[in-house]
Amino acid sequence: MAWTTADIPDLSGRVAVVTGANGGLGVEVSRELARKGAFVVMASRDQGKAEEARGSILTEIPGASLELQALDLASQASVRKAAERILRTHPDIDMLVNNAGVMAIPERRTEDGFEMQLAVNHLGHFALTALLVPVLLRSHDARVVSVTSTGRHSGRPIDPDNPHLQGRYEPWRAYGQSKLANVHFALELDRRFRAADVAARSIVVHPGFVNTDLQARSVRETGGGRSQRFFRSAVVRFGMTPARGALSLLRAATDPNAVGGALYTPRWVNWGPPVRRPLFGRSRNRDAMKSLWEVSERETGITFDLRPA
Repeated sequence: MAWTTADIPDLSGRVAVVTGANGGLGVEVSRELARKGAFVVMASRDQGKAEEARGSILTEIPGASLELQALDLASQASVRKAAERILRTHPDIDMLVNNAGVMAIPERRTEDGFEMQLAVNHLGHFALTALLVPVLLRSHDARVVSVTSTGRHSGRPIDPDNPHLQGRYEPWRAYGQSKLANVHFALELDRRFRAADVAARSIVVHPGFVNTDLQARSVRETGGGRSQRFFRSAVVRFGMTPARGALSLLRAATDPNAVGGALYTPRWVNWGPPVRRPLFGRSRNRDAMKSLWEVSERETGITFDLRPA
């Protein structure tokens, strides 16, 4: 039997934080978690779009428990402020869905001097997770969900001496690096959870080929780059809906039998219901995971404390 939203258990009393919740996969994840009774913190950079997304959910689910939270993952200061505000009002958090991301954009640097794709797709989520994890560990079944893509196959492990690709930047190279980083982060976090003997699971998902604003934004920011236009055209014609693409994220976040340190992805790689798939090759490179963790702590100045708050 294919896993669907009907398999999501009752989530009453549970709290979820979802990044990039202003549209696409994020709003669909927020919608289904709220439908099952969870209190959802919708963390987004664009608060105007987030308000529209919240309104769309409330129209469908009038009793949904939703809270908007400003979060710019490209700014470490914003990440710290958002985490502080979340912790102030939510002493218990059960799920963190690190969904937000950018894809194959022109070279840009953040206010912290980070390469933009690595900053948003990985370093911002690394910092947010570290700041929220002591509270997550108070849950009897905490989940941290990280989102990768097939771009990970072209990615290379982080170079500790040049994590921001100075002089070596290319949009798809940077994207692949960040998506492989998502895998290495998720697996290393789960390994650390198990070593600390805590009741938490870190899971990585690939949502599939999904028609969201991710590809459209890539086209806008590159001024209509050829490869970006190709993928935008293809996803419009052949991509799954955001609701279908969100299933892998939802299964990882809610399925009682979901396995920590595993990959959940559509059955036919980019299409189909969510299933568990094995990870091979560089995805399981322990040296690369260790190096990524060291680089991430160095760049963000944040370390993980795996003791419950």
